[in-house]
Amino acid sequence: MAPGEPSPEPSPEPDALPNRALPQGVLGWLELSSPRRLALFLGVCAGAAALTWAVPEDPALGEAARRALFMLLVAAGLWITEAIPAFAVGIGVIALQVLLLGDPRDPDGAWERQVLVLGHPLIWLFFGGLVLAAGMSRTGVDRWLALHALARFATRPRALVAAVAGIAFVLSMIMSNTATTAMMLALIAPLIADRDRSDRFAATLVLAVPLGANLGGMGSLVGTPPNAIAVGVLAEQTGTFISFARWFTLGLPPALLLAAALIGLLLLRLRGLPPMNALAVTAAGARQARAAHWEVLVVAVTLITTLGLWLTQDLHGLPTPVVAVVPVVLLTATGILDVDAFRRLSYDVLFLLAGGLALGQAIHDTGLAAWIVGPLTGTALPDALFVFLAGSVAVLLSNVMSNTAAANVLVPLVLSASVSAGTPAAITVALCASAAMALPVATPPNALAHATGRLAARDFLLIGTVSGVLTPLIATAWIRWMLS
Repeated sequence: MAPGEPSPEPSPEPDALPNRALPQGVLGWLELSSPRRLALFLGVCAGAAALTWAVPEDPALGEAARRALFMLLVAAGLWITEAIPAFAVGIGVIALQVLLLGDPRDPDGAWERQVLVLGHPLIWLFFGGLVLAAGMSRTGVDRWLALHALARFATRPRALVAAVAGIAFVLSMIMSNTATTAMMLALIAPLIADRDRSDRFAATLVLAVPLGANLGGMGSLVGTPPNAIAVGVLAEQTGTFISFARWFTLGLPPALLLAAALIGLLLLRLRGLPPMNALAVTAAGARQARAAHWEVLVVAVTLITTLGLWLTQDLHGLPTPVVAVVPVVLLTATGILDVDAFRRLSYDVLFLLAGGLALGQAIHDTGLAAWIVGPLTGTALPDALFVFLAGSVAVLLSNVMSNTAAANVLVPLVLSASVSAGTPAAITVALCASAAMALPVATPPNALAHATGRLAARDFLLIGTVSGVLTPLIATAWIRWMLS
């Protein structure tokens, strides 16, 4: 199959609406009616207000910090309970900042500073990544790359499982991990269609997809929102700027090491399986529509140019958010992404990211972060232990709530808790947030894989537990060594 043959419809982006399509929290699987969701929403807000009011008077907790505490409790409560969609919480955070931290009646326009986060450079960076991924999906470049690689391992079950995880890993570095998962599950569907529901190869092959997609996001700055949150908060609060290429050196090695360990664990389940029929591998792409060759060429050139500019920032000096404009201009001006395709982009992810950046800035600027971590600053924890504990908490929280939400809450707090270990802790939190995969609802890729009916909840437990134990250890050691 040559480039330009497959032209699938744009991959669905169910992670963009995790609260409606792919729940990510403990309560996400509950079938809550609209009235119950409204009651839950009001209950969370009332509980946050009561907790805020119950905090004793403290000179270190000023009026602005107390209002920021209310915002933090409301956001965390809504993210955990999923009373409303996660992106709506991000919008609500920005609205609360306008009302509580910037008087909208101020003739000087102080409230306008609270909405400038919507134009944050990282929003543009992520927007460029969304457009690039949509162009790949529109022309079938992503599917062609995956099928071309899978065909090389079609007859060897263990090699095929490793290839599926590896391809999901690579693709999720430059496109949504949920879109990657949806596409990969469609590709492997013909391989498992005639197998029994209890077949261990089918279950292992399906499990390889979310494993690779979850970990792949760790390696790239646009791979997953927690990475962008950590970089944004570090730049705002400490003046530490991390380029696209620099993040590769920080996130990719631990991600590769974890992927190798967990794929090895998966392969232990497949000892003794006989060779397979190679014909089924290409069946998924056989019925796809054709894209024009010039469209494929434009997308390929755009992909190579964008990634090349991102990776060579130190040579040309163009910031990564500026480079992100390249795919936006080229793919829309050429018509590869028409109006309908442009409307289908996951703008809700951008609002979730903006709300998280705004919340982190408010927690820091009002002094709330310093007040929360005040009791911890007197405890002389070794830096390595502090970073490890921060990563462990990120894994635990991300298993029961959105990893983006967990990063939103934890990154500004760990930065305030330690001067010497704040930066490595923030990066470790971002990496560990992507390693939470012990539950079917822990991440959208897990939920998609579980929805195939090939996996039980216990299938995620072993992989998720090993990942939850190894990731804080590996990330702590690597990040501290890289930043030393």
